[in-house]
Amino acid sequence: MRSRAGSALAVLLAAGLSACAHAPVARGSRPSLESLTPQARLDAIRKAQVWAATDVPSMDLKAGPQGEGAFAPGETVTCDLGPPPTGGGKTPKFVCAITKDDTLKVKYGADNGEVFAEVAASRLFWALGFGADRMYPVRVVCRGCSADPWHDPRPAPAPVTFEAASVERKMPGKTLESKPDSGWKWRELDLVDESRGGAPRAHRDALKLLAVMIQHSDSKAPQQRLMCVPGTEDEAHGTCGSTFMMVQDLGVTFGHADIINRNHVGSVNFSNWSRTRVWKDADQCVGNLKKSLTGTLTHPRISEGGRKFLADLLVQLSDDQIRDLFATARVDRRQPKPGASKPQPASVSQWVEAFKRKRAEIVNATCPR
Repeated sequence: MRSRAGSALAVLLAAGLSACAHAPVARGSRPSLESLTPQARLDAIRKAQVWAATDVPSMDLKAGPQGEGAFAPGETVTCDLGPPPTGGGKTPKFVCAITKDDTLKVKYGADNGEVFAEVAASRLFWALGFGADRMYPVRVVCRGCSADPWHDPRPAPAPVTFEAASVERKMPGKTLESKPDSGWKWRELDLVDESRGGAPRAHRDALKLLAVMIQHSDSKAPQQRLMCVPGTEDEAHGTCGSTFMMVQDLGVTFGHADIINRNHVGSVNFSNWSRTRVWKDADQCVGNLKKSLTGTLTHPRISEGGRKFLADLLVQLSDDQIRDLFATARVDRRQPKPGASKPQPASVSQWVEAFKRKRAEIVNATCPR
């Protein structure tokens, strides 16, 4: 199971899906994949894929996605504090440079659920064939950091070590958007058109159901990314031959949906996640995902094709793979905020059993067609 070096998804995206489709460009215009017209963006969504086949039983959830820039679980990463991170958010994070050409976004803190959630959620997506950025659980030694760089920019006199940290490598592919951080809303999956080469409904519904299963609460548009598959972009004409819709921030997961996406509620909270059922209405296959203020996915109705597609992927995961998923994410090291009266972290075995119960809810359901 551990011999596979990477995923079929990474190979597929690296190789590209088809040749670029060139469109005529008006004289004097400067098309850009990052400033699409509304129509060009709609066209990109209509032909988008959301899934690419992987050999699920052979995926190594401990090692995770391999290739240039990969890190081993628990590896020490030494770097220099960079400029403040862009994109906002409330999660403690900082930018750290290994070299002047290689920078990382670092999330840190044992009481920060996103440190653990993104590793688990992104590896689950990767193993099953859905798009996500690559997240690695590491130990970071930062030169120029304070002990809490998100809140205090003053550097400590010596390098600071962050024992609980995760670092991000972006999924390959040029971002497609009309304006910075525009992303896509989950209802826009319904605009994908199989007759135009886009993902079939079963794939799109499976993605929605997977988001419900892990309780992806903070599903505002910037948390998802519309991408051009590498090798199919034409920068000169501002066109892309093959497009892909992926989820780029899975930090508020493995808890339950919360109106304001509080970290201690929605991010690696075993008590909340284990008791949250997959289905709000099992007979009609309505997913159980409450709306948050920023959320764009709420109680989705899942087709039988989508349920079965995800079920067929999930049952290929072995107990060892599920254990590796949670052990590598270090969910048992997730701590409450100082002074908070919260239960101690659950064991990896408890997380595994909760995952299997949720999988059974999906496998044993039958949805209206």
